Amino acid sequence: MGSPVLKKIFLSVHFYIVAGLIIYTLFPLTWPFNLPSEFWVKRISMHLIWAALFYFNLLILTPKLLYKGKLLFFIIISLILVIVSVYLNGWLDHITGANAALRKLFNQKPDPKNTHDFYWTMMTALVLLGISTIISFYKKMKADQVIFEATSREKVTTELSLLKAQINPHFFFNILHTIYALADINPTASKDAIYTLSHMMRYVIYGTKNDTTELEKEIKFVEDYIALMRLRLTDNVQVIYEKQEGMKNREIAPMLFLPFIENAFKHGISSVHPSYIYIDISQLGTQVKIEVKNSLFEDKSEHLEDSNGIGVANTKRRLDLLYPGRHILEVINDLKLKDYTVILTLDLQ
Repeated sequence: MGSPVLKKIFLSVHFYIVAGLIIYTLFPLTWPFNLPSEFWVKRISMHLIWAALFYFNLLILTPKLLYKGKLLFFIIISLILVIVSVYLNGWLDHITGANAALRKLFNQKPDPKNTHDFYWTMMTALVLLGISTIISFYKKMKADQVIFEATSREKVTTELSLLKAQINPHFFFNILHTIYALADINPTASKDAIYTLSHMMRYVIYGTKNDTTELEKEIKFVEDYIALMRLRLTDNVQVIYEKQEGMKNREIAPMLFLPFIENAFKHGISSVHPSYIYIDISQLGTQVKIEVKNSLFEDKSEHLEDSNGIGVANTKRRLDLLYPGRHILEVINDLKLKDYTVILTLDLQ
């Protein structure tokens, strides 16, 4: 408990300000002669005034005036504070007799105008006001940055929740459409599909409530989806699914792979022409890669990148929010070879 508190104190600007004032106040103790008590009374009193001036500007004057654009009032009050500081310095010298005691110590002639002390006091007050203003603005910038980052995180979380909410109904709509098509053609297959769907629904409802899920579960979900889609396909469609053996389980955002696979099954198969879908999931170190390739048909090629405007588009947005700088999404629309390929590489470090 003590260590974080001490660390916070030593990293605080106020610690160095107070330490600097104390060192500066006590610095004359290093001089090779004894200074009169009048000097110390005035010096300590004046440094207390400097500290009050510094923190008054830091905590009250700058926040109340400069933050709100009242520059003229800030300048006027700052000048008044400088004048008050000069007056208090002269008053302290008068009641303590500090300068007279120093002149006596060093055998110096009296200086009625005391111009050196006047300019030194004025410059010190201006420097303290300037430094405290800079520190105050720096603290405000840091506070504004914290608020901005918190707001940004909240906005991202909200946007991700909305995107996820859009993807889930979109997924169930497609699955139910598939089961409906099977009900008359193959009742047994439709029962198996409903059973598989129940497992998938359990994953979607309960397994994706958190921000991340296990890679193993996400891949199993994809495999269930592929098995479900195979029930409605004819012999003209070839589905090839490959997965690297011995993949390490890692945390991953849920429902990232599915929209690209959905897109392939929706736009990459034909009831008339031979077609294929190829899906490969592999891993290299902290990176996981999924490649989805399917047949390309001219009448569907324009819609491949936008699965009803929801699934794929939202997944791209989720990737930008969840894995900025940590994902590569390649889309290859090869009209010559007549195939469409999506390659997603994620760094799950």
